[in-house]
Amino acid sequence: SPESGVNRLTEELNSSEASASRSLPADSRLLTPNSVTAIILAAGRSERMGAFKPLLSFGRKTVIETCIEHIRAGGIENVVVVLGPRAEDVKEQLKNSGVTFVINPDAASEMSASIACAVRHLSLETKAVVITPADHPAVPSEVIATIVNEWQRGARLIVPTWNERGGHPVLIDLSFRDELLSLDPRRGLKVLFDAHRDEVRRVPVDSNFIARDMDTWDDYRALHEEVFGVPPPKPMFRGQK
Repeated sequence: SPESGVNRLTEELNSSEASASRSLPADSRLLTPNSVTAIILAAGRSERMGAFKPLLSFGRKTVIETCIEHIRAGGIENVVVVLGPRAEDVKEQLKNSGVTFVINPDAASEMSASIACAVRHLSLETKAVVITPADHPAVPSEVIATIVNEWQRGARLIVPTWNERGGHPVLIDLSFRDELLSLDPRRGLKVLFDAHRDEVRRVPVDSNFIARDMDTWDDYRALHEEVFGVPPPKPMFRGQK
């Protein structure tokens, strides 16, 4: 399922060996408004949660709105949201956000299918992608800015880490475009990270939220209480809970 894919991806990132020790060239890439695009994976069915995660309340906004806000505050303007179930509800909620919507028609597919859907729709100006599941709304903008900076310095595969544990989002240079379009559904990004193990840049960041899954209602409630100091409010949308 897509949710198990998220958990597998976290495990895969943690199993990747430390990156090569060679120094990276400074300022090797110019950051332009279109050079990096964020891909938010929101095509899952949220079965373990028992509620549709992207539209759950997170403070005064929804989970997916918070993800977009943090991504843009981190320096990425272009955002592609991959949708499946309840696509029209998400589009309505984000109608003024300026994001691009892409539909993954197979809700039962793995994350690799959603990634490929998004990559096929990218602008030719896009040189790298930041990929994140929609259920990581607490990742701060500083993490986004940090991994983009590492890409500017020359890294092609970037994983943020907290206490040596890998998390989300990851950044992938589009020199790997063909591989992103042909990922093995059973292994996902693990194939890419394993094949280029020496290039994986693991970047320590000051946020445990990169590795916090939000798979169940208890996960969601605990995360909301940690971030805002209060339990989540009553559902804002019919069918949330």
